[in-house]
Amino acid sequence: MQEPKHQGLSVSNIVLLVIPTFLWAGNAIVGRMVHAWIPPITLNVLRWSVAFIVLLFFAHKILRAGSSLWSQWRRYSMLGLLGIGLYNALQYMALQTSTPINVTLVNASLPFWMLLIGRLFFRMVVSPRQLVGGVFSLLGVTIVLAQGDPQQLLHLRFVPGDIYMILATIAWALYSWMLSAKPHPEDMLQHWSYAIFAQIFYGVWWSGLFAVGEWQLSDWQIQWSWPLVLAILYVGIGPALIAFRCWGVAVQRVGAATAGFFVNLLPIFAAVLSVLILGESPRLYHGLAFLLVVAGIVISSARQGR
Repeated sequence: MQEPKHQGLSVSNIVLLVIPTFLWAGNAIVGRMVHAWIPPITLNVLRWSVAFIVLLFFAHKILRAGSSLWSQWRRYSMLGLLGIGLYNALQYMALQTSTPINVTLVNASLPFWMLLIGRLFFRMVVSPRQLVGGVFSLLGVTIVLAQGDPQQLLHLRFVPGDIYMILATIAWALYSWMLSAKPHPEDMLQHWSYAIFAQIFYGVWWSGLFAVGEWQLSDWQIQWSWPLVLAILYVGIGPALIAFRCWGVAVQRVGAATAGFFVNLLPIFAAVLSVLILGESPRLYHGLAFLLVVAGIVISSARQGR
């Protein structure tokens, strides 16, 4: 059985896929900036608690008895575990010991995990076009990580944080396939916030359980400040709510495999944010890498026979 029929890459679908990667690039930078102020799993539960409170104003009706929030609790609990409880907590844990560059490098392997998991568990047929597209996209990512100099790759060192990011990437690939393989129940489609809220509802419980374990096993002290509060609000509204909404709609439209290639834009946007925030000058290799990543997306997502 092949991957279900999906839409092509229209302008609106491209926008929906680009917005999350841009916001997630900012999430990686913010996560690294505050890594000494707050424990990573606690940051994750506070992040999704902010998202939960905001969505509660829109999605409170889904809490009624008889809704799919309760009848399909297994599915939404698993989506909440993979996409909220695990992925972001593991990413913040990775940023404790790894750099944003290494994190984006590991995260750039998502298209391959998408293809592998799709082939093994969802009986997806992997086309040569998708494999070629993956190579192009990774070449673009590699150019950014090497800063245009291949010798820079020799100095990359993997630390425990990189292992956490590998696990996070696998969790996100599984989440995306589960999201794409089965449509939401009818009552979850009555408002845009319902399906997201259902995942966050269970995801906050998972995150809270993990945070309890974190405080039991560590002696962290949160260093509260206005920059930390603003950081929590940013990751709770931007990379969480806005990005989650856009990604969910896009995956339903174009499929998990095609959406996965857009994650390779993340290190490109990280470079752009470095220019804006850190004052670094843009380089020629940024443009070359961007073209390769876009080429990979176009090649992998092009429909056969067109």
